[in-house]
Order: sequence, then structure tokens, then C-alpha cells
Amino acid sequence: MTNVAHKQLLIAGGGIGGLAAAVACAQRGVPVQLLERAAQISEVGAGIQIGPNVTRILQAWGLGAALAQVAAFPKQLQARDAQTGQVLGTLPLGERAPTRYGAPYATIHRADLQGLLQRAAQSAGVDLRLGQTVQAWQDNEAALQVNTVEGLSFQASALIGADGVWSAVRQQLLGDAPARFTGHLAYRALVAQADLPAHLRSDQVTVWMGPRLHVVHYPVRSGQWLNLVAIVHGAKPEQDQDWDQAGHTQALMQAMGAVGRDLHERLASVPAWRQWALYDRAPVSRASDMAQGRVALLGDAAHPMRPYLAQGAGMAIEDAQALAQCLSVGNATVPEQLKAYAQARWARNARVQARAIRNGRIFHAIGPVAWGRNLSMRLMGERVMDVPWLYGSGASLDR
Repeated sequence: MTNVAHKQLLIAGGGIGGLAAAVACAQRGVPVQLLERAAQISEVGAGIQIGPNVTRILQAWGLGAALAQVAAFPKQLQARDAQTGQVLGTLPLGERAPTRYGAPYATIHRADLQGLLQRAAQSAGVDLRLGQTVQAWQDNEAALQVNTVEGLSFQASALIGADGVWSAVRQQLLGDAPARFTGHLAYRALVAQADLPAHLRSDQVTVWMGPRLHVVHYPVRSGQWLNLVAIVHGAKPEQDQDWDQAGHTQALMQAMGAVGRDLHERLASVPAWRQWALYDRAPVSRASDMAQGRVALLGDAAHPMRPYLAQGAGMAIEDAQALAQCLSVGNATVPEQLKAYAQARWARNARVQARAIRNGRIFHAIGPVAWGRNLSMRLMGERVMDVPWLYGSGASLDR
């Protein structure tokens, strides 16, 4: 164990990224306080996918058994044409992912992952402060004084902004423009598989691609529920941060236009939708975008990304592992450790952000580009669907 007794880490934000950072750092002996603005930690939304690069880290934190109790482990990823229903390609997952990558491919409800991480954080001794929103900080050379909206002040050797896409920590650190609206709206829903007719139940990840739209669905909660996400092009909300609101099936169907019978039946089976406006930023361009001095950014605060590579939560968890490793390096100052963290993470995050943007264009393609997409997937299948540079053991920080 390296000498970390002198550190006091303060994390702003109790989402997946903040909790993951708290777990990773506390397990390495770093004292952690986590400030979360909500009165209780809860997660809106629905399911997420976590690839082998992520499940490998969760296993390294001793959370493999807990993950297995609440997640689903789809047998394959299948791509289909949203208009014709034709199967374009299939990527085996199931037993293949652990064999190829040393860890499984999982799908999980956000609340289940967040609950798993919260319990691990508390077991590791993290000091969790609810109802506290980081507002600003002052660097007093030896330490930071961090002030909250609620009027409290905390001393810390480092501050980690894991406070999401509208990060107040980022605003003071970088002073850049707000996150940008992507022009895409996500309709999300959860449906009990028992309530669906047998032919609509699923134990796989299915992606439907069509003109200016795509739909993905997969099992969560040990396969008992089906998570559905339909993404279409749409108008920006009146208020940027009013990103989660009730969605209406009629509006979704109108935005999607003509889709095949199979997909239409799946969408019509959903009793209620939530609509999310999607925001992101341009890919990270330098290490200083993620850390300066005693302050660093993590997850969506650093690199909000589009969902077309299913790696938003994954990159936050990778960030957390890298942060813990860098803070455990002896004989380095805190600014040096945070600089090392940013240097280790910025290029990979930028690559994932860029690939997610590219995937969105491919998923939503029209005309000749859509024709070429379908042809290449039919001819090459898993060779164009697999991403070994992302999932491979050399890509993540599991040591």
C-alpha cells in the first residue's frame, strides 16, 4: 500500500461516475467524501450496456458476484433493418465475451448499478453527504476550500467533478460553453417481459437501424424486464436542463415514420415512455481539459458522449479506475497525480466520443450510405460489429 494518508479526496456528484471513483479510491486507502445534491441517491432512466472493458473493472473491485445477481448477460448482439426487419449481422456475446475478452458483456438497470456501487462505497468507508451541491472552490496552496450552495465548507487535497453534463465544477475549471444539443431525442421505457407476448420477449441486444432513427432493446434485471430506447431527430427543449420528461407514443411513431411490422409491434407494446434530449461535447482535445492543479473532471462532466457506442457509463468507470491508480502513486504531488490521470485518459475518451458520433451517423444513415452499411454488415457480420480495441484487456485499467 502506498502512502495516501495525507490525501482527502472530495467528489462532487453521486451518479455512476462519482460512486465508481469513490469505490476505486477508497479501496486503495484514499479517504473520500462524496457530495451529492439530491436528498437521496436514486437513478432515473432505464438500462445501460456494460462491455467487457467495464465488467472486468467491476470484477477487480470485488463486485462480480453482486453484478451477476442483478444484471442480464445477453447471448448475442443482432443488427436489423428498421424498415424491412432484415437481420444484417450478429455478434455472439454470451460465453464468447469471457472467452475472448476475459469478462462478460452485461446489461443492467441504471438503478441497480448505482445501488451496487453505493453499497460498495459505504463498505469501503466513503463519507457520503447528501443534500450538498458543490458551488465553487478556492485553492489555498496546501488544500482546497470547497463551498456548497447549502452553505457548508469542506477542506480537500483534491476535488473531482463528477457532477454530470451540466457540471458546476467544469464551469469554474474551464469556463467553456455549455454542452451542445445533438438534435436527437431518446425515448426510453422498461416493460416486464412477463407482460409481453412470447414472440416479443428477448434475451439478446437488438439494434434496429433506419433513416434518421434507431432502436435498441435488451434484457435487464436478470432478464425479467426489457429495456427499450428509440432515438429520433427532434427539436431542442425550451430549457436545456429539462432533459427528462414524459414521452408520448404518438409523437414517437410520427417522428419515426414508416417502420417494419416487427418493430412497430414492439414499440406499440410499450405503455409509457420517458423522453430525454441528448447533449454532448466535442471530443476531448487535450489533457488539461480533464485536470488542472488540484481539480479534475470525470465521466459526463469531462466527456459527455452520444449513446451510439454504449460507453457513457463505461468510460466513467474506466476514469475512476485510472484516477485511483494515479492517486496511489507515491512521491508525487496531488497536481502531478491528477495530471497523470488526465494524460492517461483524455485520448481514449476522445476516441470513444468520436466513434460514438460516427456510429450515430451510420445508424441513422439514408440513401447510398444506408445501403452500403447494410451490405457491409451482411457480408462481414461480426467483423464490423466487434470492437476489440475497446473491449480488449490492454484497453482498460484493471491492474
